[in-house]
Amino acid sequence: MSEADGRKVAFVTGAASGIGRATAEAFVKAGYAVALADRDPVAGARAQSDLEAFGACRFIACDVTDDASVAAAVGAALSGFGGLDAAFNAAGIDGEHGKRTAECTLENWNRVLSVDLTGTFHCMRHQIPAMLESGGGAVVNCASVAGLVGAATFAAYTAAKHGVVGLTKTAALEYARAGITVNAICPGTINTQMNQNLPQDLLKGLLDASPMGRLGEPSEIAATALFLCSEGGRFLNGQAIAVDGGWTTQ
Repeated sequence: MSEADGRKVAFVTGAASGIGRATAEAFVKAGYAVALADRDPVAGARAQSDLEAFGACRFIACDVTDDASVAAAVGAALSGFGGLDAAFNAAGIDGEHGKRTAECTLENWNRVLSVDLTGTFHCMRHQIPAMLESGGGAVVNCASVAGLVGAATFAAYTAAKHGVVGLTKTAALEYARAGITVNAICPGTINTQMNQNLPQDLLKGLLDASPMGRLGEPSEIAATALFLCSEGGRFLNGQAIAVDGGWTTQ
């Protein structure tokens, strides 16, 4: 535990909206002091204002594509809360869709990988040393079912999320004996603004293909992340866990 009063400390990226926001809320309600890392200062301040009603939290401006920004944000969390025990790396974008691989623009490719894959790497390379100083911890990366299977017309996103899964497994092997677990959650189609912005025919197709016939809720991803960072999840390591209503079992 990191804080003098015994609270554990969590660092959540993409904490101002969607899955990140739901997970930050879950950590706060579970008694963690939470660093709310996001690049949107307005939404970040709103998240802090809302979540302070449940416990200790602080918005910290952070652009995951900028390594110096991530280093500063992790440093601010350490200064403010005294250490780091858990991290959930949720910041991500889906980029362009509807174009096959050869039609994917270099701009889209570079942008998506810079946020989804390189951004996750930036976070891990600063979070893990902080956890080593705290005596251990748990890193959970938000990948996607597109990190487990192919997703037509999402070349950059699929490549990035497969990369997140591979990066997760590698780090899990490297730090297991230092008391740090590293896992990935691979959400299916979740009820977030990003998925609500998909073309309606595409969203309908995803729902029709779902065994449960519904969108998942951000809180369902949050519950899994919280478990992976709990004592009950300490023997789970290097896993890419599909939270998708059974979609990848087909």
